[in-house]
Amino acid sequence: VQLQASGGGLVQPGGSLRLTCAVSGSIFGISIMGWYRQVSGKERELVASITSAGRQNYIDSVKGRFSISRNNPKTMVYLQMNSLKVEDTAVYYCKVVRTHREYWGQGTLVTVSS
Repeated sequence: VQLQASGGGLVQPGGSLRLTCAVSGSIFGISIMGWYRQVSGKERELVASITSAGRQNYIDSVKGRFSISRNNPKTMVYLQMNSLKVEDTAVYYCKVVRTHREYWGQGTLVTVSS
């Protein structure tokens, strides 16, 4: 399973970005798709996830601002980020879980700054 994340960039506070993760390879059996983020010197944290049944989960700090979605073949997972704050600045990673194994994409940098 290969993951390719894109969509990061520089945005002003209050702005929006949409991250995209393209998933290829053996996608049958993917159960969970998610986005994580990491700030230098801190642990990577789960931002949002979506199960095969479509159940979504978000950390409190992004509820109401971020939205995770995916397509039905599970070849794409998206993170729509609205009302961005300076504290959302991080490297964002996508991850999928397939048959109890985790697969990660490379990070994409999101910088929120005026």
